[in-house]
Amino acid sequence: MFLSVLSAAGTDPDDKTTPKSPTLEDAQESATNAASWVEQNWSAWLGIGLRILLIVAVAVVLRVVIRRSITKLIERMNRTAQSMNGSALGGLLVNVERRRQRSQAIGSVLRSVASFLILGTAALMILGTFQINLAPLLASAGVAGVAIGFGARNLVTDFLSGVFMILEDQYGVGDSIDAGVASGEVIEVGLRVTKLRGDAGEIWYVRNGEVKRIGNLSQGWSTAGVDVTVRPDEDLDKVQAKLLEVGESMAKDEPWNERLWGPVEVLGLDSVLLDSMVVRVSAKTMPGNALGVERELRWRIKRAFDAAGIRIVGGLPLQATEEAADTSAGVAAPSAYASATSPQSLAASPIAPPPNLAK
Repeated sequence: MFLSVLSAAGTDPDDKTTPKSPTLEDAQESATNAASWVEQNWSAWLGIGLRILLIVAVAVVLRVVIRRSITKLIERMNRTAQSMNGSALGGLLVNVERRRQRSQAIGSVLRSVASFLILGTAALMILGTFQINLAPLLASAGVAGVAIGFGARNLVTDFLSGVFMILEDQYGVGDSIDAGVASGEVIEVGLRVTKLRGDAGEIWYVRNGEVKRIGNLSQGWSTAGVDVTVRPDEDLDKVQAKLLEVGESMAKDEPWNERLWGPVEVLGLDSVLLDSMVVRVSAKTMPGNALGVERELRWRIKRAFDAAGIRIVGGLPLQATEEAADTSAGVAAPSAYASATSPQSLAASPIAPPPNLAK
C-alpha cells in the first residue's frame, strides 16, 4: 500500500532521477488498496474496541456496586451503634464517635483496596487486548514495588499497623491508653498516626509503627483501691463492719450507684507494723472513674471513722500524739561558771593590775 501511494504521488522509489506525474489510474489503485486494507482489518478493530468497552463497563459497574455495598455495610454498623447507645448498658460500653470514626476508616480502606484491584485488573486486560506482552511490565512493577517498599518501609509499617489496630478495635476515640512512648486520651485515630492528649493538655502524635504495646485503660472495668491506716490496738471487726457500711451506703447514692460495678470489698490486712496497720479496700468501677471513686471512699471513710471513734494514723509517730512533750529537755545543764564565787569562775576572772601601775 505504501508503494502504491508513492506511485500515485509520482515518486518511484527505484527511480530517483525522473519523478512521474500522478495519474488517475494510480490514484484509483491507491484508494482501492486502502479500502481493501480497511475492509480486511475493520472487524479486528471493532472487536478490540468492543472488548475494551466491555472491560471498562464491567469494571465501572463492579466498582460502583462494591463501593455501594461497603457504604451500606458501614451505615448499618453506625445504626447498630446508635441503637445500642440508647440503652443504659450501651451508653457505658459503646462510644458512638469512636464507632463512627472506626467504621469510616474501615470503609475508606476497603473502598480504596477494591478500586485498586478492579481498576488495575481492568488496565492489564485492556493492555492484553492490544497483544502487548505483560510479562516485562509485571516484572518491572514487581521490582519497582520492592524498591518502593524498601525505601518507604516506615510508612508501610505505620499504615499496616494502623489498619490492624482499627480492624482489631484495640482503642478508639475517647479511650485512655498507655502506648509506651506516650500516654493520654485518644482524640484521633488515623492509618499512619494516632493523636493523644496528655494529662497536662499536650498533644502527642504517635506513629502506629512505633507502638510496640498498648495498655487500654478504658475497656472492661477499673479497680479503685484505698489503703486505710489505723492504730494497731483497734478492733478489726469494728473496722471491717464500718468499712462495709460505708461501701453499702455509697452504692445506694447517686451517681455512685452507676459508677460502682460491684460491692466495696474489704480485702483484709495489707501490712501490720508496730505503730499502725493497713486495711485494704477495693471496688470495681467504670473505666476511667477509679480516681473519683477512691477520693469519695476516703472522704466517707474518714467521716465514718470520726463518728465511730476510730483513729486513722499516719505521718507522726503514735507516741508523739499520746505523750506530753518534756519541757526540761530544752533546758541546759547547770554550769560552774554561772556562780561568781565558784573556784572555776574566780580562776577565769581577769587579774587586777598592781596599785602603782594603776596610778
